[in-house]
Amino acid sequence: MSATSKPAASAEEVEAAWNDNKLAQVLYHDWEASTYDEKWSISYDERCVDYARDRFTAIAGTSGWPYGKTLEIGAGTGFFTLNLKLAGVLDEAHVTDLSPGMVEAAKKNAKTLGFAVEGRVADAEKLPYDDDTFDLVIGHAVIHHIPDVELAFREMLRVLKPGGRFVICGEPTRYGDFVARRLSRFTWWATTNVTKLPALAHWRRPQEELDESSRAAALEAVVDLHTFDPDTLARTATRAGAADVKTVTEELLAAWVGWPIRTFEAAVPEQKLGFGWRMFAYKSWLQLSKVDKALSAVVPDELYYNVSITGVAQ
Repeated sequence: MSATSKPAASAEEVEAAWNDNKLAQVLYHDWEASTYDEKWSISYDERCVDYARDRFTAIAGTSGWPYGKTLEIGAGTGFFTLNLKLAGVLDEAHVTDLSPGMVEAAKKNAKTLGFAVEGRVADAEKLPYDDDTFDLVIGHAVIHHIPDVELAFREMLRVLKPGGRFVICGEPTRYGDFVARRLSRFTWWATTNVTKLPALAHWRRPQEELDESSRAAALEAVVDLHTFDPDTLARTATRAGAADVKTVTEELLAAWVGWPIRTFEAAVPEQKLGFGWRMFAYKSWLQLSKVDKALSAVVPDELYYNVSITGVAQ
């Protein structure tokens, strides 16, 4: 844990969070803020710029770049907004998150990159902006945290100018999440038990850290509220008032390998995994993603892990 990171939520806080989801969201994401980029291998270089641009392009194409005034809901540390800005997709950037810690992390990352980004602590179900304010509203792995998804879509559409677009990427599908979580649980069980062997003890994280990760996982289960069927998600956005709604799914084999890799990384000491491992994991994901695209012609979209959705304000 870095010197500036916050400890994981206590057992008492996790218990309280079960009965107050907004508290759970703030607790979990404030705790994650200082280590989130490291945990998810987030950077602001060619690798992540390409990833963000490709996710955006897959669902929304390349027309209209750069979008003038943009808002990200649940921006976290700024991964999606800042990499899309580096890619030339958007211009004036605003970010929001329910977690004060995440908003501060996003503003800090923007400053490091030389950007002027406005950040506000805000609930996606009640955005603190006037009607018809933005040309683009974006989000990445966010709406599965929001209790009322249809209300969030209504808020996105309200703050968009007529003809403005929303683009939400990286949301878990029902089947994809079912498989990924079970692969992750098995990987955690296998790694933490195998590293109890004396010959592999140097690969075992201290028990205190493992306990902290387990509490974090418990809190993560509280904040992850939804998985989605692509067609049902599209109907939700249409019901909220969106036009030209479209969904795209990605990651099949890439998710089946990617989630166990991430879990393994969380279960062993960080210093054991160097640059070579990171590149192996990234290149494996790239190659499997290419296979997944080829399989999309014959594999039903609901079997893929990620769903992205876009629509236009009327």
